[in-house]
This record gives sequence, C-alpha cells and structure tokens, in this order.
Amino acid sequence: EETVSVRIDVDHPEPRTTALVIALRRIVEAGPDLRRAVDAAQGLERQLAGLLLAARTAGGRLRMALLGRAGRESALAAVTELRTLVADAVSKGVPMLLTQASTDLLRESSSDAGAWVDFELRSAEYYSQLAEIAGSAPDVEASEGFLPAEVAERVHAQGLDDTHRRVSLRGYQSFGARFALAQRRVVLGDEMGLGKTIQAIAVLAHLAADGHRHFLVVCPASVLINWTREIGSRSTLRAVPVHGPDRLDAYAEWRERGGVAVTTFDVLHSLPDPKKAEQHPLDAPAALVVDEAHYVKNPEARRSRAVARWTKRCERVLFLTGTPMENRVEEFRTLVRYLQPDLVPRIQGSDAVAGPHTFRRSVAPAYLRRNQQDVLTELPALVQVDEWEEFSAADEDAYRLAVAAGNFMAMRRAAYAHPEKSAKLQRLRELVTEAAANGLKVVVFSYFRDVLAAVQQALGDGGGGVVLGPLAGGVPAVRRQQLVDEFADTEGHAVLLCQIEAGGIGLNLQAASVVILCEPQVKPTLEHQAVARAHRMGQVRSVQVHRLLVADSVDDRLLRILE
Repeated sequence: EETVSVRIDVDHPEPRTTALVIALRRIVEAGPDLRRAVDAAQGLERQLAGLLLAARTAGGRLRMALLGRAGRESALAAVTELRTLVADAVSKGVPMLLTQASTDLLRESSSDAGAWVDFELRSAEYYSQLAEIAGSAPDVEASEGFLPAEVAERVHAQGLDDTHRRVSLRGYQSFGARFALAQRRVVLGDEMGLGKTIQAIAVLAHLAADGHRHFLVVCPASVLINWTREIGSRSTLRAVPVHGPDRLDAYAEWRERGGVAVTTFDVLHSLPDPKKAEQHPLDAPAALVVDEAHYVKNPEARRSRAVARWTKRCERVLFLTGTPMENRVEEFRTLVRYLQPDLVPRIQGSDAVAGPHTFRRSVAPAYLRRNQQDVLTELPALVQVDEWEEFSAADEDAYRLAVAAGNFMAMRRAAYAHPEKSAKLQRLRELVTEAAANGLKVVVFSYFRDVLAAVQQALGDGGGGVVLGPLAGGVPAVRRQQLVDEFADTEGHAVLLCQIEAGGIGLNLQAASVVILCEPQVKPTLEHQAVARAHRMGQVRSVQVHRLLVADSVDDRLLRILE
C-alpha cells in the first residue's frame, strides 16, 4: 500500500477497471468547480445547522406563542441571520454552482471507449483525482521538499484561490504554489516534468482573485510561446507577449489594461525601469516570475542586472529552475541574493557537503525542490508536453521556400535548415541540458536523417555528454542492439538519436525517461510506437515526452488534422 503506485492498464482493460475510469471521468469532467461546490456546501452546512435549529420555532404561530419573549427574540434573530446568509450565498452564485455540480455528477455515464480515450488524453488528471480520493498521496515530508516544520505550517495555513484557474493541481503542486505565496520571494527548483509552470500560473491566478491586475513573466525566447499558450489554456488570465518590434506598444498596452506580460531576458533590459509600487502601481507587477532562472546566476551579465532591478521593485518574486546549482554553491547563493539577501550568509558550502536534506533545511525559507521519486505516486506514467516555438528569421525563409516549391517534406524539416539559428534546436539543447543536470537519459526521434545529423552536431558542439547513434534504417539489427545496450549501460545521462521508423519498433529503450520528438508524425501510430519503446513495463520513472512544434506552420496544421 505504501510503496506500490496504482497504474491503470490501458492495454488490458478489465470491467472493474473500466468502471473506475468511467467514475473518475465524472469527477474530472466536473473540474475545479466541483471542489468549489463541495467547499461551499460544507461551509454553508456548518453555518446553517445551528441557525436552522434556533429558527425552527419561528415556523409556526403556536410554537412562537408558547415561547417566552427571550425565546421569540432568539428565533427571530436566527431567521434574520439565515436570510442574510442565504442572500449572501445567492449573490456569490452558490445556487448555480451547486446546480452545475449536481448536473455534472448525475450526467449519464459515457461509453467505455469514450472514457478510455479521455483517460489516455488526460491521464494526469485521472491519477490526481484517484490519489486524492484513495488517500494514496506520496510521503508527505518528501512531497513538501523536507521543509522544516515551521515553514511547512506557514505554507499549510496559506489559502489558494482557484477562481481564475482552469486546471486542477496535484497535491505537491498545490503545496508549491502556496509555498510561493506564503514565502513571497522564492526559488521553485522542482525536477523537470513536475509542472513548475502550472504552479506559477496558480500563484498568478490566486493573486488575480485577490484583485491584482499586473504580472510579469521573464523567460528564454524559446519558451515564450509556450508560456503564452499555457496561461491562456490553464487560466482566465490574459497573456500579453512583450517581444519583437512592437514590444514597447505591447508593454504600454499591458500597463494600461493589465494581464500577464510575457517577455524575454534580452528584452527585459530595454523596458522602462520599474518604479516602486506605492509611487506607480502600474509599473510594479504584483508578481514577477523568472523561468529558467539559472540564466541569471552570473550577476555581471546584462540580463542578470535587468532581473535584479525588477526583483528589487516587486514584492513577490518566483524563480523557476530545475538546475539552481549546476557546479558551485556560490551559484545558488547568487540566486538567493536576488530574493532574500539576509539568507545568504546562512548558505554555506559545508551544508551541501553534509547532504541534500541538510542543505534544504538551511535554505528552506527561499527554496523548494521535489524530485520525481518523491511524488511518483501522484504522477501519471506518461507526461506529454508540447514545446511551441517561433521560427527564427532563417527558419522562416527556409519554410517559405519549401511552401513556394510545394515540398511537404521540406516544410516539415525547415526548422532545422540552418542549425546554428534554429529555434527548435535551441529548445532541444535546453531540454537535454536540464535532463543532463538531473542525470536523465534522453531519446531523440525524427523521421529525417538530416535532422538527426543536425541534432548530433548541435549536441556535440554544446558538450552535451554521451551522444549515440543515429539509429537508422540502414543500421544492421545487431548494431542497433549494441547502440541500445551502450545507451542503457552508460552511467547517468546519455542521448540516443533514432530515426522514428527504425527506433520505434522492436527495441526496448526503457533506460530513457525523456523522449524528444523533433516534428509531428503523419502517422500517429509511429509516434505512439516510438514513445512506447521508453514507456513500458519495467520503467520505474515516469516518462516525459516533449514534442517540438512551430506555431503557424505545417506542425500546427498536422496537429489539428490528427486531433
């Protein structure tokens, strides 16, 4: 019960497993509104119980007549309080909330096939609900980052408003968002694949419900579109990209109308310096989120100085990074210096030598990290992430030429035509770097040999550790297995390059826990088979699948057709 994670087997559905999936689907479909309805109902029940008992005698004249004066006054006071309570609930839309929740729960069950398809698309939400209902949460201390009791208690006392959020959080994600709110200026250092972006959006949504209107996200250019899409799909907040030639107009519009401004490290320094909140409320965002915060570990760099200016002016700051300390404790001290300078003298190299738990306790007021194994019982077996990019200028030129020539295959790989300027390759390098920092093995799939050659060159130039392959159609079966064995036997991080038609069939790649797909496939079975090579029986870690995509391109169109 304590050590085995429940896994719902899609390939061998039994009647009772199907019944479980159908039952979970009702709760998943109801969404966050169901939790709000239950909380509202329980709150009203607590308030109404005593009042209804006290007001009951006011329901009949005879009973009122038999009461003494004090009893009548008490009953009438209870009636008045009841009327106020009900009116308040009506004004807050509670009747509609309860009606909608009841409708969602009483809706006729979906077909078996429909429930299973939905489970495959949204398995994370199903597993999250199952963990909550069954009480199969992971070790609490581990999922809370081994924080000292006094910090954990402060976080537990922090509320989290989900009015502007469109997605349910897993238990550890809710804790992470509340940690950021309670501690105000922190580093969230969760391992890759645990949803740092979702936790940051939950923080912004909570602050928006509290009346705040302006928020700022700073990130590498390679994930700017991802942030814009995630904010739009997972919250009701308005994302405003502050990037490109119209960035100053977008910035001015954000200051006037509010929302979440999303900008890059390179653009941040060119934006007007923020003023203190009490002097110019529109200049200082309610919260500043810095993604891939290890980019500012060098305090002398221009982007670091720009981030430092903004962090001084913002009351709440959230740094996101899966690699807060790549080489030396001093790098971590630099990040904390932006947030809580008073804490820096407490962070000593000797703490890191003493072990991760000792180090975490010493930096607890400003740092939270969970690893996959800490929260595995709440994680689905497969985490899929669409990595949306924008064409670089060189990419776009190559793409336009391919479109003009009517060359479909050239369109699909245009994003790699100029490797040194490729937006997709830049993001791929970032993903591999983060995987390397966490000791994870990576498999990179593409349909095209020349794309794999570009990837091989890009990773070789960046010193990305052991890069094997490409494992392609022309490679003999014995050599293929040798490559796979070498990949599995390499200690720690390694990268295996595979042509998807060759690597997607007949090989066991379960040593990998990160899969990168360089482009969407015309036949979805190709993609499924490739992912299944890593995500299979015996895989002890959850598998992360990153699909590299370019907005407003053939990638976008292919996804819509496949959907």
